[in-house]
Formats: sequence, C-alpha cells, structure tokens
Amino acid sequence: MKLGLGLYRHMLTPENFAFARQAGATHVVAHLVDYFRGGGGHADTDDQPLGTDWGWGHAGDPDALWTVAELKTLRREIESAGLVLEAIENLDPAHWHDILLDGPQRARHVENVKTIVRRLGEVGIPILGYNFSIAGVAGRTKGRYARGGAMSVGMEGPYDAPMPVGLVWNMIVDPTAPGREIRALPSATPEQLWSRLARFLDEVLPVAEDAGVRLALHPDDPPLPSIRGQPRLVYQPQLYQKVIDLNPSPANQLEFCVGTLAEMTEGDVYAAVDRYSRQHRIGYVHLRNVSGKAPHYRETFIDDGDVDALRVLAILRHNGFAGVIVPDHTPQLSCGAPWHAGMAFALGFLRAGLQTLETAR
Repeated sequence: MKLGLGLYRHMLTPENFAFARQAGATHVVAHLVDYFRGGGGHADTDDQPLGTDWGWGHAGDPDALWTVAELKTLRREIESAGLVLEAIENLDPAHWHDILLDGPQRARHVENVKTIVRRLGEVGIPILGYNFSIAGVAGRTKGRYARGGAMSVGMEGPYDAPMPVGLVWNMIVDPTAPGREIRALPSATPEQLWSRLARFLDEVLPVAEDAGVRLALHPDDPPLPSIRGQPRLVYQPQLYQKVIDLNPSPANQLEFCVGTLAEMTEGDVYAAVDRYSRQHRIGYVHLRNVSGKAPHYRETFIDDGDVDALRVLAILRHNGFAGVIVPDHTPQLSCGAPWHAGMAFALGFLRAGLQTLETAR
C-alpha cells in the first residue's frame, strides 16, 4: 500500500508537493475542479469547501475540457517533486451535469467524459474518481468538533433546503441562475438515478478500458437517502455491490471512502472494507475518522473516532490491496498552518501504521 495526499486545484503548487514528500507521501490525488471559484461563502480555502444554499460556487467553463498539455504539465511537476500522480478526483459539473440530470446536453456530456478519460490514459493517469450525485456534497457544517476544540466538519441534521434550478452537484452550472427567481429543481426518483448511472457506465467503461483508466465511484457524502429533495445512490455499504453488479468491467471501481462508510446507519465498516477489497474493486482509499452517524456526525482526528484505522489498514493488506490511501479530510490544528499541521498529523499516523504492518509480515 502507498500513502498519498489529496490536493485541491489551487493547492497544486511546488510548495505543497514538497510538503507531501516531506510528510512521507509518495502519491498525489489531484482535484482539477475549482470548488472555490465564484464565491460560495468560503472562509478557508485550504479546508474542504462547505458553501451556502447556492452551493460552493460556479462550475468551470463548459467548453474548456482539461487538455493533454495541462495534464502532462501537472504530472511533470508532481514527478519533479519525487511523487506519482495517481488520480484525478471529480469531474467538473460544467462538463457532465446533463448526464446526472438526463438533460438535453447529455450526448455532448458523455462525449466530454470519454474525451477526458482518453486524455488521462494518454498522459498515464490511471484513475478518475467521480461522484454520481445530483445534489453532491452538501449540508455539512463547521465547528470546534474535534479533540481539544480543533476546527472540523460535521453534520447537525438533515439538509432539506430545496435545490434550485441551475445548481448541480453543489455547483452553479447556469451563471444567470442566482439572479433569477429561485425555482426548485424537479426531483429524480432513485430508480431514474440508478438507470442513469447504469447507462453512463455502459457507454464510458469500454472507453476507459481501452485507455487503461479506471473509474472509481465515491459513496454519497453525506450518506443519506436524499439531500435537498434529490435521491442518493450509495448511502448504505451494501449499495456499493449494486454498483459493481451494474457492469462487470474491471474499470468499474470504487473510490473507497472509509469515513463516509462509517457514517452510514447500516452495516459494519470493517465488513465493508473486507467485502470490497476481497473483490479487488477498490481504486484508491479515503481514510479519515468520524464519530456518529448521518445526519449527526463529526469528523475527528485519525486516531480519535469510531473507526480503528489500523484495523482497516490490516484488512486491506490481508486482502492484497496495493493502491493509494489518502487522508481526505482532517481537523485543523490551532497554529499558523492549520491545514498543513492537521494533514501532517494524519499522514504521520498512517505512515507509521503502514510501516508497522510491513515489519509484521
């Protein structure tokens, strides 16, 4: 197993690559979507985005897909720091929102995703992480939830504010939408959303196989049956199996978020880790810790929540998982570099755990 660090678009800098290497990471998972673009009420752009009822901010340029040159430059910069670019995490809603909505631009957006997948393959980036959700990551709060009063993220109840037209995956895809009278986006049914995912996989997975790229699906975060009146897909651990069973392609994989799985109200997180790692369906792992269950939970330090992270690592190793593990979120420490200090703590803990497992072989 390998230790990685996830970095938001504006954090893809030589300084943060050096930080990752110094903290013991060997791999990077890069976010190319700019979640902090165009407002969204962000108080801290190093921490994870929270946003408002109008989401995180504006999605990107619908006509500007990530280019081969851009991806090659990013890979070269990361490799020059002694790291490996393992994955791109998340698609920009501007490029594929009508796949989620089954809207009029769907055919064009499918071609967009195919183009992006081919470009990742050309550059040698093996994984594309994605989240098949209309509402996206929404409804979370921030407070001094973690040990010692450290700032962290959680959820304090259901989030049922109507989702406005022009917002998809918690980002504004119609720049004129916030200036109009708010109209609620019609709700899809769970069956419709599952059908949209199945159709998407059938169309894109053959391209992914040809390109040597794996598509890795994140579970719904927060894991609730619905957010803002829109259905969710993977909000209980067993629903990941439904995703696997939709398409047998080896490129149909999981962006395996242990923290989200631990927030789910059913199942056992260790049984889920065992089940899916035995099937060799995990693209890469998000390993953070939490206390509580959705819709009432808190993100904690890696050593201080409901999850025994070392037990998770042991199960993964036992089942032959050899991919990348990243601490996707962490509480912020009270110091001059809150995100960096918190992430260094998480990376050090995970690195020590991985080294302990290696010496015990």
